Amino acid sequence: MNDATVKRLNAINREFYRITADSFDQTRQNPWPGWHRLLPYLEPPLSVLDVGCGNGRFGLFLASHLGAENLVYHGFDNNPALLDRARAALSDINTQLEARDMVENPPETGAYDLVALFGMLHHIPGRQQRRDFMRVLAERVAPGGLLAFAAWRFYDFPRFRDRITPWPENIQVEPGDYLLDWRQGAHAQRYCHHVDDAEHADLVTATGLTEIATFRADGRTNDANHYSLLRREPA
Repeated sequence: MNDATVKRLNAINREFYRITADSFDQTRQNPWPGWHRLLPYLEPPLSVLDVGCGNGRFGLFLASHLGAENLVYHGFDNNPALLDRARAALSDINTQLEARDMVENPPETGAYDLVALFGMLHHIPGRQQRRDFMRVLAERVAPGGLLAFAAWRFYDFPRFRDRITPWPENIQVEPGDYLLDWRQGAHAQRYCHHVDDAEHADLVTATGLTEIATFRADGRTNDANHYSLLRREPA
């Protein structure tokens, strides 16, 4: 996928979150059930990079289970309104929040015990760009640390396929790329890519890390997200 298309798709999603920040926040208050399955692998104290942190609910989840005093939390997101909500929610946690566009400016420094990518992978345009993105995130994992990511399997479910709308004729996308409408509050559309089993495995390989767990969880039928938990071997 060329750079112009990547930027265009990213712009669609930036506008989507600008329009829907309030309703998105209201519908994203509870932790994902799949996060509980990560807890046995986490040993506090823990430094965390939350990529696409939104309103900070993953940070709250970790603090509630590991203790706020055992958590150093660094969150990136490109939406100022959601970052404001995260800042208020995480006021009792050692937190650094940064406005950053992950598609155009992925993190290039830092080493963390846990790098988390939830609810965002489907917004990274381009197959090669997703491979490069996962490799960059893997580089942020400290020796012995973990990279946890989830791919939203929306196309597996009729209720999400019903939300697909046609692409404009003047945009060239790749297989698995869709434009989905939003049906809560303001009208908006977002770009989403469906990561199937083959691509999921390819993304794991691209990280160069060791997969120690994989499972599906979340949603009405407890299988809406495909998780992988990867470890960087100790030096």
